[in-house]
Amino acid sequence: MVALGSSFAAGAGITPIIDRKANRSAGNYPYLVAASIGAKLTDVTVSGATTETILREPQRLGSRRLPPQMQSFAPDADVDLVTLTAGGNDLRYLGTLISVAYGSWLEARPATRVLGRRLRAAAVASPSTQREVDAAAAGLVSIVEAIRERARSARILLVNYLTVVGPATAPSRAAPFTADELASFRRIADQLKQAFVIAESATDAELVDVAAISETHGLGSQDPWVQGFAPRSAREAALFHPTPAGMRAVASAVVDHFHSRP
Repeated sequence: MVALGSSFAAGAGITPIIDRKANRSAGNYPYLVAASIGAKLTDVTVSGATTETILREPQRLGSRRLPPQMQSFAPDADVDLVTLTAGGNDLRYLGTLISVAYGSWLEARPATRVLGRRLRAAAVASPSTQREVDAAAAGLVSIVEAIRERARSARILLVNYLTVVGPATAPSRAAPFTADELASFRRIADQLKQAFVIAESATDAELVDVAAISETHGLGSQDPWVQGFAPRSAREAALFHPTPAGMRAVASAVVDHFHSRP
C-alpha cells in the first residue's frame, strides 16, 4: 500500500508524529488502514502538499526539500492499493480557514485589531473560480494516470476531505467566522468535492466520499471529527484538521470500501 496526499492524509497534529517536518502521524488513516488489512505501507504524505508537489514539483519545508511524492514509485512497482487525498491546498481551502480565523481572533483584541482586520481582508473567504476547480481536478487525474503507469493492477482510492463547516455550523469560538464567511467556506468545500467527482469520472480510480459521511460531524456538532479553532493550545498544529476520531472514521470508510469488492 502507498499513501499520497496532504495534511488530511498525513494526520497533522495527531500524536505520535513520526516526521515533524512533514507533520505526518502514525495515527493517520493510511497507517490505520494498513494495520486493518495487513498491508505493508509506504506513507509519503506531507502536510501542505499540492497536486503539483505530489506529481512533479519538490516541496520545500523550511531548509528541507522533499522530492515529489510520486518518486516513491518505481516502474512496475509491486503495489496493490494506493490512497490519494489532495487538492485542498490547490484551492487554498485550509490556509484560508486558518488565516481568516486568526484574523478574527486578532480583530477581537484592541491591541491587535488593525492587524486582524488586515489579515482577514487579505485572506478573503471567497470561492475558487471554475478554472481553479478544473485545474485541481486535472491535477488529481494526472496523479492517477502516473500511478497507473507505475502500478498497473493497483486499486486507486480517491479519499476526499472530511467536512469542516457542516450544514449546521454557526459562528462560535471553534468557528470564529461570520455567517457569510461560513457560507463561502461551504462553497469552497463543495468545489473541492466537485474536483474529486470529476477526477473519478475521468479515471478508473474509486471515490471514498468521506465528505458525505461526515456532514453531521463538522465544527459545532455534538461529535466533531475536525479540530476547532484553539490558538495557543496543544492542538494548534491541527486547526481545522481531522481529530483522532475523525481519522478513525476515515480509515473505517476506506477499509469498508476496500472490502466492498475483491
